Amino acid sequence: MWIQVRTMDGRETHRVDSLSKLTKVDDLRLKISELFKVEPEKQRLFYRGKQMEDGHTIFDYNVGLNDIVQLLVRNKMPAVDVIKSKDKEAELSDSDSGCGSTQSESDKNSTHGEAEAQTAAGPSAQTAGSEPGGPPELVDPGFGSYKINEPVDARDLNMGAWFEAQIVNVTKTTATPSAEAAEAPAAEVILYHVKYEDYPEDGVIELLSRDVRPRARTVYQWHQLEPGMVLMVNYNPDDPKERGYWYDAEIQRKRETRTAREIHAKILLGEAGDSLKDCRIMFLTELYKIEEAGALGDAPAGAESPLKRSNGPECKHCQDDLKKNCQWCNCHVCGMKQDPDKQLLCDECDLAFHTYCLSPPLSGIPADDDWYCPGCRNDASEVVLAGEKLKESKKKSKMASASSSSQRDWGKGMACVGRTKQCTIVPSNHYGPIPGVPVGSLWKFRVQVSETGVHRPHVAGIHGRSNDGAFSLVLAGGYEDDVDDGNEFTYTGSGGRDLSGNKRTAEQSCDQTLTHMNRAVALNCNVPVNNKNGAESKNWKQGKPVRVVRSCKGRKHSKYSPEEGNRYDGIYKVVKYWPAKGKSGFLVWRYLLRRDDEEPAPWTRDGKERIKKLGLTLQYPAGYQKEKENKNEVEEEEETPSKTKRKRKSQGSDSSKTSPGKTPKKSKVEVYKLTQEQKSLIKNDKSNKKVWDEAMESLALGPKFLNKVEEIFLCICCQEVVYQPVTTQCQHNVCRECLQRSLRADVSTCPACRHDLGKNSPMAVNQPLQDILHQFFPGYHSGR
Repeated sequence: MWIQVRTMDGRETHRVDSLSKLTKVDDLRLKISELFKVEPEKQRLFYRGKQMEDGHTIFDYNVGLNDIVQLLVRNKMPAVDVIKSKDKEAELSDSDSGCGSTQSESDKNSTHGEAEAQTAAGPSAQTAGSEPGGPPELVDPGFGSYKINEPVDARDLNMGAWFEAQIVNVTKTTATPSAEAAEAPAAEVILYHVKYEDYPEDGVIELLSRDVRPRARTVYQWHQLEPGMVLMVNYNPDDPKERGYWYDAEIQRKRETRTAREIHAKILLGEAGDSLKDCRIMFLTELYKIEEAGALGDAPAGAESPLKRSNGPECKHCQDDLKKNCQWCNCHVCGMKQDPDKQLLCDECDLAFHTYCLSPPLSGIPADDDWYCPGCRNDASEVVLAGEKLKESKKKSKMASASSSSQRDWGKGMACVGRTKQCTIVPSNHYGPIPGVPVGSLWKFRVQVSETGVHRPHVAGIHGRSNDGAFSLVLAGGYEDDVDDGNEFTYTGSGGRDLSGNKRTAEQSCDQTLTHMNRAVALNCNVPVNNKNGAESKNWKQGKPVRVVRSCKGRKHSKYSPEEGNRYDGIYKVVKYWPAKGKSGFLVWRYLLRRDDEEPAPWTRDGKERIKKLGLTLQYPAGYQKEKENKNEVEEEEETPSKTKRKRKSQGSDSSKTSPGKTPKKSKVEVYKLTQEQKSLIKNDKSNKKVWDEAMESLALGPKFLNKVEEIFLCICCQEVVYQPVTTQCQHNVCRECLQRSLRADVSTCPACRHDLGKNSPMAVNQPLQDILHQFFPGYHSGR
């Protein structure tokens, strides 16, 4: 097998060939050093977020065929000169001591400024308090529009919303002039130190006069509202129907009917000019007038005391109901708010837990700054840190290869390689041919046969279900009782062999039974199942079809097997099945299958001509031929002397030259033929005319035309051929279910081009397109 190694910056990528699943990381480093010219000790290898360590195999990290391993090159740290660093330290200490007096003077100046601010605020500001059971006493600082302890509305600078607050202190400061107005005298700025009433944990915040105003206390009546007015409303940008925070808003339009009243406004988000237009205001009985600074300055303390405004609930689950036990805003285990000093907040999910509600309970608050609840905490024993050895998983520790003493390198087999793609144009229980796979198709490895859907198992010879039937089987010459006559062959069932110890094959050691896959093949015969004596069908053509693949391994028993690879030989039907004593002396089940396919057999003259017309050749996995060619070139260079090498090179170059008037002949591929019904269905799909015109250009590719159709009509959401397709206004095709899922998530744009479809876009299925796709890919919708 082979993998790709890529540097972290993505600039350099090389293919590492001739690997086995059992290749050690140490050996992989040596191969990488030859390609990247990086010493093994400077290499840090990563695969799917895990650092690969020496002593393990690439199988331990589940590295698959053609997977990408990332390479991080360690930089060599320069040697540190101790003497120079000490000299530098001495220089820094000298510079610090030289500026020490300046620093202390600045500290004194800042302290003196703070003292002046306190003096300006007046001595009463420091001693102002509140009488027991009464409102706090208002203290006039002597400057500014507001008094200390006065209730105000303060703006949150991040959200632009207004919150109820109280002024704690008032100070003056000097504004630094800008670079343009550097010559202008410095202006005094008044700072209001406020504390939010509902959020005491935020502490004291310094705000300018534009972010503070008198507490709102006047509610507008409906008849007083006019478009263009600016007032304070309650609005929730995330969920407009729910209660939120308080924002300034400008009324855009006002509407009243016999049964309802509506106001749409522009929400103003702070001084930056940001706004939300055309927002419907839900709470029409709570529209507050914006009070101007100084309007209530002459009123006695406590006069027209403003009512407490209600904000949106902090918890959407219990709506801040103190009587309810809530596991979201209180303890996530018991749901009770008691003992807040014994609650721990998870740093990952932000949920609270009582120390005594945990399992096991904690005796006190942990000293660590970070704490994670049992659901978010990772098991430290399972985490592999950088430089540590990989821990063996339970699955791999139970595998036979973990305890086997065999020295055989099984990792080079292609059966160990996982599929890189999966056949989705037909379901796994599909009977009959696979669309786009003609008789005579040839693949190098069984894994490729699995990817096309012709025969899905990697190793097993029969693919089926004991309660349904067999879908496909492989003739690989694995049983000594098999007899192959081409259009008819006798097949031996599975079982009766001891495959313990991770054996791939063994001698017959016991009788076979008509169960599991043996029963599946028997169900394909057009006759009731007989577990004792078997049965023979009088009308065998009415039986279920079986796809048959012949492997080159059966060449030792049959001349009809291919010389190389695995070949699809068409559809066969089960004529009869019966129990018999095999050559080993044990009972085996035998099946007679006969060919029933319109396409000619690949070993006949007509079949060979058809293979030539369709241009069918042995198919290799991606990159396999390149690896093989590189390997052969290296072997030739090692074995061939330099003189012979030059001679061979020149001969090859001469033979490859052709006269300018002649071009090498290319064999013509038979054009894919559409039926009249398919042509009429394509013509009826008028909304996809341009797309079908593009697809029709691929008819010259023969069977690969269906691959082009599959590529063109692939749903961008589920990455499969569109089922119940909806053709959008922007001429894209999406599965109706995928489009409905997007609309349920409040996404009303086309998944392909982001064109706005509207929330009420039609969901009509393009029936002509659905019908033609059923023609090309029968049964592909099963299981969707």
